[in-house]
Amino acid sequence: MKRSIKTTTLMLATALVSLGALQPAWALDAEAFLDRVEAVYATMGYDFQFGPATLEGDTIKVDGVTLTMAGETEPTKLETELTFSGVAETEDGGFTAQSLTVPDIDSQFADDPEGRVSLVDMKAEDIWLPPADQVSLETGLQSVASLSTGKLSVTRKGEEVIRIDGMQLASDFSYDDADALESIDTTFSVSGIWADLSTVEDEDPESGAMIEALGLTTISGDINESMSWSLADGHMVIDQFLLDFADIGSLDITADLTGFTMPVLEKLYALQASDADPTSEEAQAKQMMAGMEMLQSLSLTSAAVRYDDAGLANKLLDFYAGQSGADRATFVAGLKAMVPELVGQAGVQPLTDLVVPQVNAFLDDPQSFEVAVQPPSPTSLLVLTAAAANPAGLISALGLTVSANAAAE
Repeated sequence: MKRSIKTTTLMLATALVSLGALQPAWALDAEAFLDRVEAVYATMGYDFQFGPATLEGDTIKVDGVTLTMAGETEPTKLETELTFSGVAETEDGGFTAQSLTVPDIDSQFADDPEGRVSLVDMKAEDIWLPPADQVSLETGLQSVASLSTGKLSVTRKGEEVIRIDGMQLASDFSYDDADALESIDTTFSVSGIWADLSTVEDEDPESGAMIEALGLTTISGDINESMSWSLADGHMVIDQFLLDFADIGSLDITADLTGFTMPVLEKLYALQASDADPTSEEAQAKQMMAGMEMLQSLSLTSAAVRYDDAGLANKLLDFYAGQSGADRATFVAGLKAMVPELVGQAGVQPLTDLVVPQVNAFLDDPQSFEVAVQPPSPTSLLVLTAAAANPAGLISALGLTVSANAAAE
């Protein structure tokens, strides 16, 4: 079902406003709108219970909300005003809203020393709720196109110790010729991350001394993720999940999976929503069967974890060499002598042959280190799990590669 944004025409809306009132057939129903929100998010395991609502033109203000997650017994209560702006009913009986906003947060979380947290500009935008007879997990996934916040700040004794400039999650929905949801492209970012680690010494002098020795009393960076998901075959590609910090390094995770279809996602949510005793034999048997079904459904095409150093590895080697009383070359030589024994504990000689030379190369000249898997053909996770019984065979089944100081593709 395609996100529908058909509303009454501007001419009609202008005429109705000029009359000073809406006719009953066209009146926006705040309770119906909130009931639809509750129904949509129930498909994903969220139990929303909204407080009293008031309608002012096309704005619905709600006095608080209580949320209970599937599988959880303790609800979370948010005692603040929620404002849905630009709310309209679509011609097919659905709803749209331009945005949902909540008041800024400025709250004390500790007394001695005083700690405060503030978060501003929290917003959800481009909201769509399907008609009542079309509520499903698939339509629920399309309910919000963008989530964002402004600055997050944490202070201790009046001094800022953590700051994030902003966070944003945005989704782009594509449809086939029959207006059915075809794919979702998602981006996520946490920008302007900054932290003052000098205060760690107050709580943990040993760690504080190490942080200062490494020159990491303040750190800054960003997190960025991009992902695409095709619903028909469940093809999910994580192009990037990058943690990038100045003068430290970056860690990037990528993956390519198939088989993550809507039925698989529905089974996952159903499993989470089960109210059966998780310790009972029946519940454990169901979880095992569901887990095996998911492993059989999902196939791995490729995955990789890559670290690019921007100074941290060199600082750590220098620091620990100094702690040991040896110069860096002697310290690194000692580490290299230990690597074969450590990796060899797995008892898989091909793994030792694969890993040891690359670890040694990184220790000699820390630039980058990457572990990647790419089976000869997409292989179900169940088959790969079974192959783990033969670790030597698993290396070839996974197409495992380890590389140091190689340029990124």
